Amino acid sequence: MDVSNMTQKNDSFLQYREQGFTTVSNALLANYNNLKLSNQQLILILQLERYAQRNEFFPANELLASQTNFSVSEVGLILQSLIDQGFLVIEQGNDASGRINDAYTLAPLYVKLTEFLDQNVDVHSQTREAASPVAQPQESKLDQTIRQFEIEFGRMISPIERQMIQSWFTVDHYDAGVIQLALREAVLAQVYNFKYVDRILLNWQRMNLKTTLQVERYLQQ
Repeated sequence: MDVSNMTQKNDSFLQYREQGFTTVSNALLANYNNLKLSNQQLILILQLERYAQRNEFFPANELLASQTNFSVSEVGLILQSLIDQGFLVIEQGNDASGRINDAYTLAPLYVKLTEFLDQNVDVHSQTREAASPVAQPQESKLDQTIRQFEIEFGRMISPIERQMIQSWFTVDHYDAGVIQLALREAVLAQVYNFKYVDRILLNWQRMNLKTTLQVERYLQQ
């Protein structure tokens, strides 16, 4: 065995890992054609996801072109087609220093994907769900919460973020409705950050606000 060659391969793999990984919905990959998305549009969606998961929400057309086989003008046309078809929007928000910045959000895409999935439920999946009625409610709450975060944040969540949501249910035992309210507060504050949502939940827990009704009454004060 050539130890030096193996070491070089390991070093190369570590360099690839340092580039990071992008979380992409399998449902999107399996159904983008059903949403009438082209291959070119999907490539740009994946690039936008990659940058969004690095907290870069408005990559320049030149940068996107350099990461694909498209020209700068082609990138502009594809992005405009996504906007025209209602899959992509440009929003304005304030950064930490108060400056107004533009940001792409794919929230409309995931709304359309959710609607398609809801209208085209797999019969076999329904059969499996009916066979395990005890396990389904917990999975349903988790999946529903994850989907809501992806819609509101306009991007796919990372494995670490998914684990955080799961711990809210299994470790902290937060009510699903309370988590939804914390997400709503973060969106209203235009802070699309899991740590911010976690701080909201922790603050409510310290105030002994455990149910949706208790939190809603507190917010109405």
